[in-house]
Amino acid sequence: MIASTQTNHPLASIKDDPENSSPLDLACQRLKAAGLRITQPRIAILNALSQRNHPTSIEQIHADLDDGSCDLVTVYRCLAAFEEIGLVQRSFFHNGTSLYQINLGDSARYHVVSKTNGNVEEIDPESVTELQEAVARVEQRLREKGYSDITHVVEFFAHTPVSNRTQAPVSAKL
Repeated sequence: MIASTQTNHPLASIKDDPENSSPLDLACQRLKAAGLRITQPRIAILNALSQRNHPTSIEQIHADLDDGSCDLVTVYRCLAAFEEIGLVQRSFFHNGTSLYQINLGDSARYHVVSKTNGNVEEIDPESVTELQEAVARVEQRLREKGYSDITHVVEFFAHTPVSNRTQAPVSAKL
């Protein structure tokens, strides 16, 4: 087996400099810090996740992978492990679909799901700022009461404005 410190190995390029690291490098650093091995299937899945700027299903992630890089069961298992260490965030949408998005420590992303056509759009930056401030206040109150390891899920569902119904999907479709 080739050691990951050899220069011809695909994992040798992983950097330990957070400021100059790619999303894939940062994700691999998080895997290492959590004590998880960095494998080719995990790299392929992380790469597929980092290429998308919106939540995506396991089936879509699997479809994004090169043929033969890993099977659907491996994608399920890897995403469960990634979620456990906080590397991915799962969103639960109204039709029962779980969608995943990579979480590299940047600010939380909030979405609105169209009840009309299933499109998923990110909330505007001003609303995100307001949500983050409100969530921070609630989290602080919970910490003051002794709670720890606090997480949250916020999803919005709405009928698409009539003016947007004929437009192409902005981000994703469930």
